[in-house]
Amino acid sequence: MDLDLAGKRALVTGASKGIGRAIAMRLAQEGCGLILVARNAETLDATAANLRQRHNVPVRVLAADIAQQGEIERIAADVDALDILVNNAGAIPPGALLDIDDTRWRAAWDLKVFGFIGLTRALYPKLKTRRGVIVNIIGTAGERFDPNYIAGSSGNAALMAFTRALGHSAPRDGMRAVGINPGPVATDRMETMLRGRAEKDFGDASRWQEYLEKMPFGRAATPEEIADAAAFLASPRSAYTTGTILTIDGAGR
Repeated sequence: MDLDLAGKRALVTGASKGIGRAIAMRLAQEGCGLILVARNAETLDATAANLRQRHNVPVRVLAADIAQQGEIERIAADVDALDILVNNAGAIPPGALLDIDDTRWRAAWDLKVFGFIGLTRALYPKLKTRRGVIVNIIGTAGERFDPNYIAGSSGNAALMAFTRALGHSAPRDGMRAVGINPGPVATDRMETMLRGRAEKDFGDASRWQEYLEKMPFGRAATPEEIADAAAFLASPRSAYTTGTILTIDGAGR
């Protein structure tokens, strides 16, 4: 299916690896020009080179930390025309209430929660000019509250509310805002977290793959499955969808 995205311009955060990289690849496949944002310039450059070679689309990189308001302002000043914003960057640590101190909690929210909100606010006027789309990659912890991932559950719930509220007001400006809640996704971060869990549960980090057996279909989602959904939601094929959050978790519980 042609998603009618050729010639659109998209900015993707957390684009150097995992879900963000897969989304950038999928949008490039559809003919989008890209602005890739992440903190690691070297990894960003490698991703951009790969995209240009495989899909022959214009790709720019902006190495920036969106946990910093000054960096958000720098990104906004460096971007002119924009059709799609994919907020994806962020990694909130696991832990119960007393496991995470104020410094770690605030740093995690500065990147994911306030990073999403701040970048959306900074780029909204440019997106409005082109009747753009905002896609927030959030996470199922925001709908299934986990006391052992309390910072992530509460942060994701806030972003779900932000997405739904924005999605209801955006049509006034000819725009849309949608979200995706991925469950477990086969990324390096997921493996790291499961290794830590296996070390705690079994005393053997190498047994992390045993957790996969209990997941729907006996596996985690792939980044490409999330990317396909993100591309569709960002496209004119989904032009009447706003304020919606799509859960992709294999109906896991």
